[in-house]
Amino acid sequence: MPIYLLSDEHPELFPPPERADTSGVVAVGGDLRPERLLAAYARGIFPWYSEGDPILWHSPDPRFVLTPDALHAGRSLRKTMARGVYEVRYDTAFRRVITECSRVPRPGQAGTWITEEMMEAYVTLHEAGFAHSVEAWAQGELKGGLYGVSLGAAFFGESMFALAPDASKVAFVTAAERFQGWGFQLIDCQVETEHLARFGAENWPRRRFLAALARALKEPTRRGKWTQDAAGAT
Repeated sequence: MPIYLLSDEHPELFPPPERADTSGVVAVGGDLRPERLLAAYARGIFPWYSEGDPILWHSPDPRFVLTPDALHAGRSLRKTMARGVYEVRYDTAFRRVITECSRVPRPGQAGTWITEEMMEAYVTLHEAGFAHSVEAWAQGELKGGLYGVSLGAAFFGESMFALAPDASKVAFVTAAERFQGWGFQLIDCQVETEHLARFGAENWPRRRFLAALARALKEPTRRGKWTQDAAGAT
């Protein structure tokens, strides 16, 4: 299966996700300007590459997905949440969150896939109101969190980190519960991890994921800074 080289002049153009190779790579090249990133996510494609490599665009099959109504949080985590160990905030420290995520060691991976280029691209997307951070704070210090992209009724999770026990888990569960209240239809977890499987995420065939994504994108996007109350953005 050929790998498509993206056009510099037309950031909105991507090949069909079904044309990805066996590793999930569907295209190479291009850049990380907001127009291209948003076009990619809307097609079920995301960038993932290492420092020094060309930009690789992925659409894996299967796709790891959590529907907010299928969320499962264990009893111990629920107790931690009930004790109020962490205060969960939204969009107050996006750059710090993505920086901390870039420092998390990944098994079998040298360096980080969250390059400086990647960080700046998502900060720009955050400033445009499409990328968001969910943060767990304790005693005025950032202890964990996650970031991702929101389009329609879908949230595309990118990465998470924890500097204290359960911090990222509390952030994730709190966000998923908010998404359920907002009527979000799916949380894209990209590839399978044991950590997210415990919350109820499952592998979906790419075809099922793309169909669900198309439905989710018919809903309006909650663009702008997310506030701390459950009412929504701005």
